[in-house]
Amino acid sequence: MAKFGDILNPPEKEGKEKHVPVIEAPSSVKAGEAFDVTVVVGKEVAHPNTIEHHIKWIQIYASIEGRPNNPVHVATFDVGPTFGDPKVTFPMKLENSASIFALEYCNIHGVWENSVDITVE
Repeated sequence: MAKFGDILNPPEKEGKEKHVPVIEAPSSVKAGEAFDVTVVVGKEVAHPNTIEHHIKWIQIYASIEGRPNNPVHVATFDVGPTFGDPKVTFPMKLENSASIFALEYCNIHGVWENSVDITVE
């Protein structure tokens, strides 16, 4: 049986990153204090973003330390079809260290993923 994870495109699949969601966030934060997270698709090489070829959505999940098999859905952003850049910035808070996962969907090239770890001090 196929699993959704089998169809995710990891960052290492693409040489020039126009599909990989790049996550910009601090590597460490204070518990309960808000910080900004920015996700950019096409940071190194711009994605075309036309009606025919676009980023449709960006989703963010957090895998909280101590709860690795129960990710929390943080946000979903509908960004297409659009002629703008697929980039979102949002505030979030953490009480515990976590891995932040970004997924994005290109209507032609599928779902791409990336992640960063954030330590709570």
